[in-house]
Amino acid sequence: MDINEIRAKTAVVGLAETGCGLAPGWNAMELMATAVYDAIDDAGLSIQEVDGLFAATAFHSMAAMSLSEYLGIRPKFADGSNIGGSSFLAHILTAAIALDAGLINVAVIAYGSNQRSAGGFKTISEAMPFEAQYDPRMPVSAYALAAKRYMYEFNASREHLAQVAIAAREWALLNPRAYMHEKGPLTTEEILSARPIVDPLGKLDCCLVTDGAAAIVMTRSDKAKDTKNTPIYLLGAAMEHHHRMISEMPNFTTTSATDSGKRAFEMAGYKYSDMDTVQLYDAFTINTILFLEDLGFCKKGEGKDLINGINPGGSLPVNTNGGGLSCVHPGMYGLFVTLEALRQLRNSAGDNVGVRKDGGWIENAKISLAHGNGGVLSSQVTNIWGLEETI
Repeated sequence: MDINEIRAKTAVVGLAETGCGLAPGWNAMELMATAVYDAIDDAGLSIQEVDGLFAATAFHSMAAMSLSEYLGIRPKFADGSNIGGSSFLAHILTAAIALDAGLINVAVIAYGSNQRSAGGFKTISEAMPFEAQYDPRMPVSAYALAAKRYMYEFNASREHLAQVAIAAREWALLNPRAYMHEKGPLTTEEILSARPIVDPLGKLDCCLVTDGAAAIVMTRSDKAKDTKNTPIYLLGAAMEHHHRMISEMPNFTTTSATDSGKRAFEMAGYKYSDMDTVQLYDAFTINTILFLEDLGFCKKGEGKDLINGINPGGSLPVNTNGGGLSCVHPGMYGLFVTLEALRQLRNSAGDNVGVRKDGGWIENAKISLAHGNGGVLSSQVTNIWGLEETI
């Protein structure tokens, strides 16, 4: 099978999120199940039609089976593979293959977390044998290493990193769904003077800690046309990972997004300059810079300059919901990256997908990139989505 044969063979027909911010009294499964039901309703389908289920959380060792049981469904195909926050973008690729092969007809990809109201995850991950003796504060210590190395190699500064957080907050101010919507704009001075976490990253260089759940519904393109919303087609998808522990990362300033991005663009038949919106996994400010470079939007070392154009009104709309830095980050953010890529396209097509202040929606958006990151700059997954006219 040529993987490129799945191009535009599947589409998202429903999406939802719930409990984003703080959801006291709800556990992770309840939030995730609620998002699934809302996404199914958004698609105009019934829960009994779901025969493919994909899920991963930090709360459930067998998330897909646990969620299926909770929902009372019996999937023909399920996947609970966990490669960190990018898991859901990888699940999208697997779901597309299973749908195209006729193994299933309706797939749901879901995530849920009550990490903020529960006081954090009980276990982030197993101990890393080459690193545990140094007692790092993971995952922030790993991202701080990458940030420090990037600053050294490319003459970048904390002020450059701060611009990422400032842009994310500006987008959040246009999005009533964003957790930091009411907090007001950020300044460079605020970011530089915020509580230090791990040098060179301070508190405002780090993602939010929130509750939240999300789900999307996928089906084959022929069936998608009969659902009630504008189908958003999967044009390209690819994943890659080169390490698990940060001590094994081949190069702190280059991620495997260089490979996942290249193959996703090749499958889609588009290039980086064709993207109307770009949604990146911004767990830390350094992420946005690295991914813009590795996905080809600029050369290595030039991301620190490109970020001057990622704010509202800029030349490159990045993380238009406010991102993990200012919108929502319930521990594993990849599905929320995907939701924003899809929402921007559905809004452009005329679907009613919520309220944004002027400038919050990208006019005439036809094609969007969603990029997920897992572990410590470890797993990288790139998805490219488009309206029917982009097929």
